[in-house]
Amino acid sequence: MSIETTKKIVNQYLDSNHTDLSMMAEDVVFANMATGEKHCGPEAVSQMLNFMYHVAFDAHAETKNLIINETNAVFEADFVGKHIGEFAGIPPTNKSVKVPLCVVYDIENDKINKARIYFEGPALMAQLNGK
Repeated sequence: MSIETTKKIVNQYLDSNHTDLSMMAEDVVFANMATGEKHCGPEAVSQMLNFMYHVAFDAHAETKNLIINETNAVFEADFVGKHIGEFAGIPPTNKSVKVPLCVVYDIENDKINKARIYFEGPALMAQLNGK
């Protein structure tokens, strides 16, 4: 694959605010590297993203860096939004949050087949708990 193809695939996904999953492989796996939690398949990935961006939070990712090669993309961003639904046993606080986020995507056969999510959970919890 070319860098241009990888760029097109990743930008299509990111530009959709994580709603267009047409570029996901049928066996795609999104793994939270801090917790070990895995979401396997486009439907599970969709449910996880919807929960984070639209159910627990009204949020979006603000891009800081996007680094692309032929088979990978590294997305550095801030997860920015408002806590609107229960998350980790915490009822909605309506607090604004801004949390560092990094995702490494693996691209194979013109599809995203793996994503490793590095999310600063302690920073999020401190913001939700008012620390």
